[in-house]
Amino acid sequence: MFFAYSLVNEQRKNIYVLDHNVPVLVSQSAQGTNRMVEYKSHVNMFHLLFFTLPPDDAYIKANLSKAMYLVDDTGLAQYNNLKEKGYYNSILASSAVLTIKTDSVQVDENRHFRYYGRQRIERSTSIATRLLVTEGDLQDVPRTENNPHGLIIKNWKTVVNKDLDYVEKKSF
Repeated sequence: MFFAYSLVNEQRKNIYVLDHNVPVLVSQSAQGTNRMVEYKSHVNMFHLLFFTLPPDDAYIKANLSKAMYLVDDTGLAQYNNLKEKGYYNSILASSAVLTIKTDSVQVDENRHFRYYGRQRIERSTSIATRLLVTEGDLQDVPRTENNPHGLIIKNWKTVVNKDLDYVEKKSF
């Protein structure tokens, strides 16, 4: 009787999904199984949204709006500070294209993270590469369509933001 109960319980964890009329076995897993991957993905997604800025006002506003769902008021404060200094207007005026490439994201057992990335700033006359290091904490919140990982970044701050390389473009 115990063996039959265990077998039925184990089989309930397996689900078959049809993929073009071919049954594929998938297994149920606990929500926390891949949580560390979700932590890193959340931090990475926020940085991509916040720091990838083409010279398109509507795109910048849309990306920053999405990014604000992933961070607390510390992110909003940094956005307002950059806006007040004319940072976004200078991107539009100079037709600069800013992209970010993640080097790594480290998350400890207390859900404190450190993000390492390189930002590339391409202008019509030059290309600059900057080292960006930020840190903060992750807190669980309910999952929503705007926040699929169910996390919010708290106490976010920039630790390092320095030039690594600067190359002048040749004009013909």
